[in-house]
Amino acid sequence: MLTINNRDRIDWREGMTVRDVLDAMGYTYALITVTVNRTLVPREEYETHAVPDEADVSVFHLAHGG
Repeated sequence: MLTINNRDRIDWREGMTVRDVLDAMGYTYALITVTVNRTLVPREEYETHAVPDEADVSVFHLAHGG
């Protein structure tokens, strides 16, 4: 089981990546920052970065403007 943003929980499966978590949660916004167990995951690693069972995942939608 994974905890997302300290409130949502999703089932974990073997080989799960950051991309799998984002897809499971329906996150499609282009400017997203992800941490897994408080470690920042670079965008270029979303497809390959393994997410361990019981991980705490934080997903931040970035916005800018003036």
